[in-house]
Amino acid sequence: MIAENNKHPLYHIENLQKQYDRRTILKIDTLSIHRGEILAILGPSGSGKSTLLRLLNFLEQPTHGKLYFNGMLVEDMPRTETRRDVTTVFQNSQLLNRSVKDNVEFGLKIRGELTGRKEVIDTLGRVGLAGLENNSASSLSGGELQRVALARALVLNTEALLLDEPTSNLDPYNTSLIESLITEHHQTRKSTIVLVTHNLFQARRLAQRCALLLDGQLVEVAPTHNFFEASHDTRVSAFVNGNMIY
Repeated sequence: MIAENNKHPLYHIENLQKQYDRRTILKIDTLSIHRGEILAILGPSGSGKSTLLRLLNFLEQPTHGKLYFNGMLVEDMPRTETRRDVTTVFQNSQLLNRSVKDNVEFGLKIRGELTGRKEVIDTLGRVGLAGLENNSASSLSGGELQRVALARALVLNTEALLLDEPTSNLDPYNTSLIESLITEHHQTRKSTIVLVTHNLFQARRLAQRCALLLDGQLVEVAPTHNFFEASHDTRVSAFVNGNMIY
């Protein structure tokens, strides 16, 4: 559940590196993710965006450096405790071959937090799937499946919500609906949201700050308007203008 500790940024990174087979995939000197913000992570394919998201979700550990969550060094925190505070919607979320309701309440059951049917039904209503709770997930369209995956995350009401290309390959209707859900959740629940996206327009619509990753390194982090209109780095300006920088 969302904490009241506002003394620290929700995440803080210092001299972080992530390596695979001695190859450095991610190298970030410093990055703070503010409590209650939407931060968009942008960059070309292979720039390290998904690797960063996996570190923020504690699915992997840094090879070097420090990652703090809620002011505490992640490696010193109980693994189950940290994971309860963060949830992720992946680009291709895997759903159970069961009913829509079973999928949405799955995380609640694991956490022992399922107090009744109402919270699940309410969340399905929020994502536009009211009345489909007993339908098989396998019978849904791609846009509906992504909304089920989002509902499964939203119902947990975690302190951090990590989104990996949440509208990739979706039609304009489902893209608009999911963006509205993200905005509504942010405004009402005050969650910290980290959004990995290739969609520059989406980042501009949703995020308070934007960051550019290039070759695993953080080029610039800035308020969204400054990022798009007054960047201090020519690579950012080139990227937002659609020029090849890699």
